[in-house]
Amino acid sequence: MQSIHLVCPCLLGIEGLVADELRAMQAQNVQPQNGRVLFEGDVSMLARANLNSRYSERVLIQMGSFSARTFEELFQGVKALPWENWIGKTDIFPVKGRSLNSKLSSVPDCQSIIKKAIVERLKQTYHISWFEETGTLYQVQFLILKDQVSVMIDTSGVGLHKRGYRANSTDAPIKETLAAAMAHLSRVRADGHVVDPFCGSGTILIEAALYAMNIAPGLRRNFSAENWDQIDPKIWLREKERAQDLVRRDAKFEGIGYDIDRAAASLTLDNAKKAGVIAKVKTECRDIRDFENIEERGYVICNPPYGERLLDVEQARGIYRVMGRVFERKPRWSYSVISPDDSFEECFGRQADRRRKLYNGMIKCQLYLYFK
Repeated sequence: MQSIHLVCPCLLGIEGLVADELRAMQAQNVQPQNGRVLFEGDVSMLARANLNSRYSERVLIQMGSFSARTFEELFQGVKALPWENWIGKTDIFPVKGRSLNSKLSSVPDCQSIIKKAIVERLKQTYHISWFEETGTLYQVQFLILKDQVSVMIDTSGVGLHKRGYRANSTDAPIKETLAAAMAHLSRVRADGHVVDPFCGSGTILIEAALYAMNIAPGLRRNFSAENWDQIDPKIWLREKERAQDLVRRDAKFEGIGYDIDRAAASLTLDNAKKAGVIAKVKTECRDIRDFENIEERGYVICNPPYGERLLDVEQARGIYRVMGRVFERKPRWSYSVISPDDSFEECFGRQADRRRKLYNGMIKCQLYLYFK
C-alpha cells in the first residue's frame, strides 16, 4: 500500500512533542497543528505510531478534508472519498464526531449524512443495496471546525493513553499521555532518580520509568487495526520486535512514590507491576511535610491535589506552601509541578524558572519547572 495520510490528535500544548517523536519514528511530512499532528507513512508507520507514541491520543487515517456549509456539500464531499480502500462488504463502520464554530452544528444530523454518503459510495463499488455490518470494525470519525470538514478512520480503538496498566485509579488521576509529557519536559534521564510525593495510582512514576527505559507504551495492549485485512499481522509482529529491541534494559532508573494514603501507595505498585516496571518503582506512606531529598541528584515530578470547592482550594494552597518549604533549592535537583491554580507560585514562595501551558483533559494548567 502507498503512503497514507495520518493524524494524531493530542492534548493542547504538547503538539511539538508529538511532532518530534513522529519524526524520530521516521514519519514523513510531519505538520503540527492545534490539538493534532498530521503526518504520512505506510502501514508499518501506522503500527509504529500506535505502539510507540507516548503523547498522542489516537492514530487516525485522514480520509479527506474539504469545506462544507450545507448538508449537500457534506454528503458529496464524503461520498467522493475512497472508502472501499478500507471498508469491506460486511464491515462495521459507525460514525461519530464533533462540530465547532460551523454552519453544520448538529452532530446527529452530520453523523447521519456522513453515514449515508459512505453507504452510497460503497453501494456503487460493491453493487449491493444492504450492508449487514457484522464484520471488522472501522470507526469513522469527523471534525467540522470553522466549516472545514476532516473525515477519518480510527486505527487505535481504545485511546492511546490507555496503556493497559491502570484498570483502577485513585481520585483525579492525571492522563498517561500528560504524565509522559511531564517526564520528557523534566528531562528525565535513563539513570534518573524520580520522586512523586503525591503518587496516587502511580501514573507519573510509571510513565517516567517507561520514558527512561524507552519502553514503547503500547506494547501491552491491542489496537483496532490489528484486526484489519489490509495490514499483514507480520507487520505488527515486526514493529513489536523493533520496539523491544529499543528498550534500554540497562537503565539505572529509580522511581520513588510517596502518598499519605496507604492504599494509593499499594495501588502504585500494582500498576507498576502491570506496566512491567515494578523492579524500578518503590513506594512509602508519607506526608508531604516529611519530604526530604537525600540523594545526590533527582527529579521531583508531581500533580498535587486540587479541588474546585473553596475549602478544597484553600487546603490545596496550604499544601503548596508546605511544598515551598520542603522542596529546597539543591544542586542537581529539579522540581516539576502541574497545577490549574494561577496563585501557585505565590503560595509556593518563588517564581518558576520556566512555565509551560498544558491541558489535563479540558482543564488548563501550568507546568511549573524549578531547576536552578
